[in-house]
Amino acid sequence: MTEHLIIVYRTVVLYFLVLVLMRIMGKREVGQLSLFDLVVAIMIAELAAIPMEDTSIELHHGVVPIVVLVFLEVALSFLTLKSQRARRIIEGTPSIIIEKGRVLENEMRRLRYNMDDMMAQMREQGVYNICDVEYAILETNGKLSLVLKAAKRPVTPEDLGLDPGYEGLPIPLVSDGKLLGENLALAQKTEAWLKQALASSHQCTIADCLYCALDSKGQLLVFKKGETKKTP
Repeated sequence: MTEHLIIVYRTVVLYFLVLVLMRIMGKREVGQLSLFDLVVAIMIAELAAIPMEDTSIELHHGVVPIVVLVFLEVALSFLTLKSQRARRIIEGTPSIIIEKGRVLENEMRRLRYNMDDMMAQMREQGVYNICDVEYAILETNGKLSLVLKAAKRPVTPEDLGLDPGYEGLPIPLVSDGKLLGENLALAQKTEAWLKQALASSHQCTIADCLYCALDSKGQLLVFKKGETKKTP
């Protein structure tokens, strides 16, 4: 092999290895990573880059540390699952920075968290007046959770004494013109029923659907392919 082919081979191997190992670590968004998860992710990236760039390093010298890190991550994740004390030590605990409308300056200083950071995160959630907030909690992943004062919360049907009834999740039946057989069986419907419903109510076929789902009331939600922009 030429040196370029060796680099390509190493890159492909490490790419799929890291992909598989990150899936083993669990499904989390980047913003939901704990400090320990973030450190592990950074170390994995660095360890994977070294043997890709330097062909004089044996490939397994990069693979073994990555596997060990993922093993430690999975082991500690299992430990935090079983032990509340370990969870507090490894992941930390949420911190209240606004309590009953009062800003807790000492807690913010302890966290090295300033007012500009807090106001920016409040605006991201559509809250622009700090006086509207009853409680603000800084989560372990750095996100800010807000509890608005009762008079500032959005009105719900329950507040108005209304019962809107049950509304479950729509079940996707077609995606990009392809029939989703497992979901069709979950909805206790047949392909013949779907074809007939599409033809009679929407004048289209399964292949014509960009997306089709069945809602909790038994109604089909259909979005056809080929829709064009109607405004200039």
